[in-house]
Amino acid sequence: MRIGLIGAGRIGTIHATTLSRHRDVGSLIITDVDAARAHDLADRLGETAAPGVDEIFTWGVDAVVITAATSAHGELIGRAARSGLPVFCEKPIAVDLPGTLSALTEVDAAGTVLQMGFQRRFDSGYVTAREAVRSGRLGRLHTVRALTADQTPPPAEYLPISGGIYRDCLIHDFDVVRWVTGREVATVYATGSDAGHPMFREAHDVDTAAVVLTLEDGTLVTATAARVNGAGYDVRLELAGELDTVVVGLDDRTPVASTEPSGPPPADKPWTGFLERFAAAYEAEIAAFVEVVRGERANPCDGREALQALRVAEACELSRLEHRPVNLGEIPGGRD
Repeated sequence: MRIGLIGAGRIGTIHATTLSRHRDVGSLIITDVDAARAHDLADRLGETAAPGVDEIFTWGVDAVVITAATSAHGELIGRAARSGLPVFCEKPIAVDLPGTLSALTEVDAAGTVLQMGFQRRFDSGYVTAREAVRSGRLGRLHTVRALTADQTPPPAEYLPISGGIYRDCLIHDFDVVRWVTGREVATVYATGSDAGHPMFREAHDVDTAAVVLTLEDGTLVTATAARVNGAGYDVRLELAGELDTVVVGLDDRTPVASTEPSGPPPADKPWTGFLERFAAAYEAEIAAFVEVVRGERANPCDGREALQALRVAEACELSRLEHRPVNLGEIPGGRD
């Protein structure tokens, strides 16, 4: 199998490394807007660098992995679809809802595979939590609490093109809440604070966010996000039912300190970022893509799944701006 990889940045390097050593991948063709970066990565892995995106589609590949800048995702997905190639793409599909729907229309018309990179679906803690909910171990699920907090903020130049904290950060929580619970979001109420560094206000974004989601069966979900959490990178999901409660992301590296005399000690080596925290999940999701291309498994996260998470994020942004609850039916792209 020959795979073309577009984008040799941090995530692209991780996926290229995994693919290069995969027993079912014979070779990679790597390209990037920074040609030197693509050549450097290809040389380190013993793979081939291409001068541009055109070569990915003319040199002959069996599948495409897209880890380029967000602004390029939609066009690249469409091009791969028109070429009849299966695609793995890091989230999001596009920078906005119309672009997302347009790319999905191309994929649907071509009948090709689009697997989206929501890596938490491949983390062992989330997998176990999903099994606990689906097996009935928790009883009736009544409350879910999701949390994502970055240790350090993203670069100022990234904020205006990020899509905002709901689309860029909390969208992972929205996806995994749907995946773990098996329920759709019915309504959202979102708020946020820009009281931190001025760069967030300058980008018309917030650095701290809080969301209340009501799922279709009445389960209540809170989701919070913070761009600056000095204690470390903190990602958790707590699920409380009438029979039991479980939590994802609570281990000896969770950056929290108990104030109780008999509480656990602070983490010696708290998580510092998502690449470290989800390293195994990133490897598992790209290995799953290889299996999908080989016809050995069903697509674990198709483009329509990514669309539903984006619709929740869009509803959150609308809610924050208009200071009101938003019904998901107000957002285009819902399931028929």
